[in-house]
Amino acid sequence: MDYDTLTMDVEDTGPTVNIRDGDESRVDFTLAHVDLAFANSLRRIMLAEIPTMAIDLVEVEANTSVLADEFIAHRLGLIPLNSKAVDDVLYTRDCDCEQYCENCSVTLTLHARCTGDEVMRVYARDLVVAEQRPNEWVGIPIITDPEGLGSVICKLRKGQELRMNCIAKKGIAKEHSKWAPVSAVGFEYDPHNKLKHLDYWYEEDAAKEWPKSKNANEEDLPETNEPFDYDAQPTRFYFEVESIGNLEPDTVVQQGIKVLQQKLAAVIQELTGGDEGRNGVNGDAVDTYNGPRSPDAGDAGAGYALDQGYTTPYMNGGGATSAWGGGGGATPYGATPYGQSNGW
Repeated sequence: MDYDTLTMDVEDTGPTVNIRDGDESRVDFTLAHVDLAFANSLRRIMLAEIPTMAIDLVEVEANTSVLADEFIAHRLGLIPLNSKAVDDVLYTRDCDCEQYCENCSVTLTLHARCTGDEVMRVYARDLVVAEQRPNEWVGIPIITDPEGLGSVICKLRKGQELRMNCIAKKGIAKEHSKWAPVSAVGFEYDPHNKLKHLDYWYEEDAAKEWPKSKNANEEDLPETNEPFDYDAQPTRFYFEVESIGNLEPDTVVQQGIKVLQQKLAAVIQELTGGDEGRNGVNGDAVDTYNGPRSPDAGDAGAGYALDQGYTTPYMNGGGATSAWGGGGGATPYGATPYGQSNGW
């Protein structure tokens, strides 16, 4: 996306956004007339609390490659997937299905077999997205290289095969980094260090050993022997948001502001007690917002068990019989410690 230098403000004293530069993968902007807490909250939300799509469950039908099932499942989870209009996708915890369905997930299939003598590379482009999904965008692997191949999943030799079903779900990076919408968020304020929030370590000359960033050109140089203002607060912040491709950078910023508004609305509701006569963001009732969480996160004490993303022969625990066939804590020799029948 091409950006023109753009300034958006509400009032002369209200928040001001100035877009300095940007393209399809990054946006550079300044945020002014807000306090440090607000700016840092926006940064943290863009890093960890914007919902996106990522492969969360892998059903392995065949894998004769040299890589273990868990290794390939981890690599599949890190492939960025298109998350445009991700609000159309339900969290798994909010869906009525038992495990996953077309309303809360996107199914991708992978079937590759090497029949030649040369090494065969399996790429993200080989993932086939199912037609049944919440909208036409979500779940499509992001491919940005000129060859149109995408990320390498694994390599196969003659006779080796991969056959897997991948289930992509909606989640946030606070649960796992595979749901991160950005690779980095550059954040700076007070480039001349007038507020003395930084204590530079140096050997001879701090000015020479710590060169100023490009943001220093946006502010006036400190005057010689200028008295220190103990009441000064930063009001201008410099952001550079770099998307991994699943969301456009301007969408990341907009979604970050939306999530921040929803979290503040929930706090206000708790502090004021009740929601009579009050609405949340965009007119939605405040009590309908549970905050972004992982796909299967349940209430505390509700018997929630984390889905490991693959199935073991022993049913991933959860009350299943042990490898020794006993469910009452027996050892391989048929007795509990010290020969007692009721524990220690």
